[in-house]
Amino acid sequence: MSNLDTHPDVLVCKTAADDHAVALLFAPRDVPLGGLRGMRVDRVLPQRTLPTVGAWCFLDLFGPNRTRMSVLPHPHTGLQTVTWPLAGQIHHRDSVGSDVLVRPGQLNLMTGGRGVAHSEISADPDPTAGSVLHGLQLWVALPTEKAGMAPDFEQHLDLPVYAHGGVTATVFVGTFGDAVSPATVHTPLVGADLQVAAHAGTTVPLRPDFEHALLAVDGTLMVSGVAVPAGRLLYLGTGRAELTLSTNGTAVRAVLLGGEPFPDELVMWWNFVGRSHDEIAAARADWETEGQTRFGRVAGHGGARIPAPELPNVRLTPRRHGHRG
Repeated sequence: MSNLDTHPDVLVCKTAADDHAVALLFAPRDVPLGGLRGMRVDRVLPQRTLPTVGAWCFLDLFGPNRTRMSVLPHPHTGLQTVTWPLAGQIHHRDSVGSDVLVRPGQLNLMTGGRGVAHSEISADPDPTAGSVLHGLQLWVALPTEKAGMAPDFEQHLDLPVYAHGGVTATVFVGTFGDAVSPATVHTPLVGADLQVAAHAGTTVPLRPDFEHALLAVDGTLMVSGVAVPAGRLLYLGTGRAELTLSTNGTAVRAVLLGGEPFPDELVMWWNFVGRSHDEIAAARADWETEGQTRFGRVAGHGGARIPAPELPNVRLTPRRHGHRG
């Protein structure tokens, strides 16, 4: 998915100095996609003092609603995009030739590397009625040695499940408990869609060398004694070997993200992840060049595309992760 902000944030993430466990709640901000009348999303990451969780550097929660997603071709560099629908289905096309639908419980993983373009459009079984669309869009930053790799795409229709004590987790990226996702990633990560049963109370395992965060999707979830309301992200820091999850009379859905604290400085602007102002500016210029070949062409849109916003009138500068060490 594109970051369609007309004045995108400038973000740089830095290495952690020390490992420590915290419990900090973050609220999302409301962002329109495709203009003020377009689909609206809750932008959960990046936050001003929390630009990354492991290599996870972007998270939008959209829906549930009947507004159509219509994101025309746009570019990406230096990252992987993760599309995770909770309800509805999305038509993905990209410049490496992919043309697929993704449905709930299935994973689309696109690797941008040195440059890729894609589109994502709602695929309604009944266009006259419109179907409910609900889901997550996430980005994973690529490490320096992979940032310029060739673009790629993979889809996984069957994903492993971890189940214990009233918690059922579909693992879409990385490893959680004894469940290992087949998705190709380039840093140690975890991404899991958790269903926590009503009146559940259990403990799930974590890797203490990872930093973790948990997003409550619907309902309020108690996480190691902290109430996490729907739509809020609880950042947990590092150093935790387990997490206690409990609910009252209602089942709750949540998403757990984690990974080794990312070791690189990252500049994020619009749909590009890089290491410097000049790298981002070059990617923007390439996308705006008529007849460009770096990002390729997405078939099926008649040449329509999303133009890049103007760069700010200052050099892109660092912003520290405010909760590590």
